[in-house]
Amino acid sequence: MATVLIVDDSETQRFTLSKIVEQQGHEVVTAEDGEAGIEAALSNQPDLILMDVVMPGLNGFQATRKIAKNAETAKIPVIFVTTKNQETDRVWGLRQGATAYLTKPVDKKELISAMNTALGDH
Repeated sequence: MATVLIVDDSETQRFTLSKIVEQQGHEVVTAEDGEAGIEAALSNQPDLILMDVVMPGLNGFQATRKIAKNAETAKIPVIFVTTKNQETDRVWGLRQGATAYLTKPVDKKELISAMNTALGDH
């Protein structure tokens, strides 16, 4: 069982993603914005982070960059789950350190596959 941090400003999205993650037997921690996501990553040391991009305050790209540059959280894989569906967004997201970039509405099978790849043997 892995711990998955879901960072999204939408309560509906947090709920939807939590259900998918929990159905895979993983534990869920949530945060409502980028700043809270960074704090949750530091305090919970999750095995994986599902990160929205468009959020108030720190956006997902900025939060992921901070997580990737912090020695305590740098090894945590990040999967973007976002409405930003342009190729330039995807490329930029991967350059910030994400292992995958999925667009909303997220395909459940695609999300599970990306999670399994990022988690490896968890």
